[in-house]
Amino acid sequence: MAGNSFGQFFRITTFGESHGPAIGVVVDGCPAGLDFDLAFIQQQMDRRRPGQSALTTDRNEADRVEVLSGVFDGKTTGTPIAMLLRNADQRSKDYDALKEVYRPSHADYTYEARYGLRDHRGGGRSSARETAARVASGALAQLLLRTVGVQVQAYVSAVGPVELQKSAAELDLSLVDSHAVRCPDPETAAAMEALITQLKAEGDSVGGVISCVASGVPAGWGEPVFDKLEADLAKAMLSINAVKGFEVGSGFAASKGRGSAFNDAFVLEEGKVRTRTNHSGGIQGGISNGEDITFRVGFKPVATIAQKQQTLTRSGEATELQAQGRHDPCVVPRAVPIVEAMAALVLADHMLRERVARV
Repeated sequence: MAGNSFGQFFRITTFGESHGPAIGVVVDGCPAGLDFDLAFIQQQMDRRRPGQSALTTDRNEADRVEVLSGVFDGKTTGTPIAMLLRNADQRSKDYDALKEVYRPSHADYTYEARYGLRDHRGGGRSSARETAARVASGALAQLLLRTVGVQVQAYVSAVGPVELQKSAAELDLSLVDSHAVRCPDPETAAAMEALITQLKAEGDSVGGVISCVASGVPAGWGEPVFDKLEADLAKAMLSINAVKGFEVGSGFAASKGRGSAFNDAFVLEEGKVRTRTNHSGGIQGGISNGEDITFRVGFKPVATIAQKQQTLTRSGEATELQAQGRHDPCVVPRAVPIVEAMAALVLADHMLRERVARV
């Protein structure tokens, strides 16, 4: 199976299955001498881990990070960094009934079509459990970005029809983790939680949107033509489970407007080139322009629901499925650190690529 690595200069390879003994990641290309803040990495893991609130799956994984290589005396050595996360609460028997059934909107059929077999225990590599390894490596990327003053912050801006009506500039993003739904506006967060709780009781699920802001990114990061910064961000976000949409800056709204309204005029402020507006989302021509990088990620409703659904068996017979096991009614609260991690991995990679380009 190819496609398990991401990045060029800051490169990660994840491994393991949802119901195997462990999952993990190997990070190659992290510069030597970086302070390895394991407490921060673990904090990010805790934000993603299952069982953290009534809004998430009941699966309970501590997700304690075990560092196997690449760190000495609290600093990175410049060699590959391996991090392991052991699976402790699999309950694989919950999936026995799925051996011969294709779950609606899951990867069961497509994996079998591609490889001739599949792991029915939670989906194997197709499970969102794999994203824990991304968060561990993404936290390391965030530590690297901090050394140059770059910060990545994401938050839930919509759950189903409940949408946050404020821009990032109007919000206090330090409040993102103050509510289980990870929306920094208390009133909107309460409405989102009520909807998720209702749908969980009904055995249903709901999708949502995560907005992200990367601040402090200098002008000049990005690689035209095919490795444009927003193109790599799009690939990173669309590689996350359940993601079906991505837009940067004004996104699809710009397709309805005019150049006279959406063009970002250049101005000089205190000797620095800036743009008066930021419809471009901090990226022009595939390269960062020094403004905040802003984008939105759309997640579909979780495919596994407790209601009965029509489907097919592997032999092509129609059947009815009522899924068992433990699943999120809405994935976006736990996906906030995943979005941050993937954005950080892209930015760290392009930071190192920019350094090489100037040698």
